[in-house]
Amino acid sequence: MSFASGYDRKVPTLSITNIVAIALLSGTPQLPPVVEPVIALETADAPTPTPEQGTTATVPPSTDGAEVPSQSPNTQNPVGPVTPVAAEKDTIVVTANQGPPRGDPIAVVNEVSFVAVQSVDKAIIAPIAYGYRDGLPAPIRDGLHNVLNNLDEPIVFVNFLLQFKIGKAAETVGRFAINSTIGVAGLFDFAKKHPINLPRRSNGLADTLGYYGVGPGPYLYLPLIGSTTVRDVLGRVVDLSLLPAAVGKPFSNPIVSATKGALSSIDDRVENDVILTRVQESGNPYAAMREYYLKKRQAEIDVLKGKRADANIDLNELEFLDSLPAPTKQPRVPKS
Repeated sequence: MSFASGYDRKVPTLSITNIVAIALLSGTPQLPPVVEPVIALETADAPTPTPEQGTTATVPPSTDGAEVPSQSPNTQNPVGPVTPVAAEKDTIVVTANQGPPRGDPIAVVNEVSFVAVQSVDKAIIAPIAYGYRDGLPAPIRDGLHNVLNNLDEPIVFVNFLLQFKIGKAAETVGRFAINSTIGVAGLFDFAKKHPINLPRRSNGLADTLGYYGVGPGPYLYLPLIGSTTVRDVLGRVVDLSLLPAAVGKPFSNPIVSATKGALSSIDDRVENDVILTRVQESGNPYAAMREYYLKKRQAEIDVLKGKRADANIDLNELEFLDSLPAPTKQPRVPKS
């Protein structure tokens, strides 16, 4: 066998004798059996193999049909330890405490207060409110309702000024003047009738704070107030202090203040009887009350910002408010 130089290089050749000799010396090539590792996830019910039990690996048959001997318990597995596969896959359920609802960090305390207040309402407040509604003629009830609203007009006026809504502040002064004189201390709401057409608008310091972007803060359910928030309860305290501080007697008299507060509570209970009944009949009364109150308050602030025409809430769009009585639904499981 020789090589030529340059571009006349020839391909080396092998004789038949050399080819036969190479075949005899090399023999038939054998490939080792392929062992595929069996990987399984350990579950709570799958026992860990002990040294006495050994491990078992599933080995597929050889590609050439030859039998492969099974490994003995003490044979070391070249692919590492293999965990036995459970006969049935276990279902692992992961549970977590979601915590209190958003905006209601003390929901546990609030719900206890809500249940207590609802018990008092059913036993005392509601019967008094229904007696007030059914026992007094409608003109007298309307007159008392108008008087209570008229006493709040100075609060509405001040907050419209704080919001720089001068036109609405002037309308509020006009309403107060007309109803306090022609309307006999507010018994008759002549200001809202034709041709004057000055509707009543509610307003307060909490609305002013919300108008300027102050958030409501945590939701609260207080025994004497009911649904509120940190922002609303602080604003209400200032509102109730305005008239006694500005006018003095008789509004600074505790008896007068308590009487006005009691009449306002009964009047509100009658006015909101429909929504309160729907809440009490819902599957989750506490969540329904919270949802309604927060949406209602946000709607009232959105009206001040010009984002909507009125603060009416469509009850059918509320998530927790439904017409099914509580006994027909599954009981609510308290969080641990």
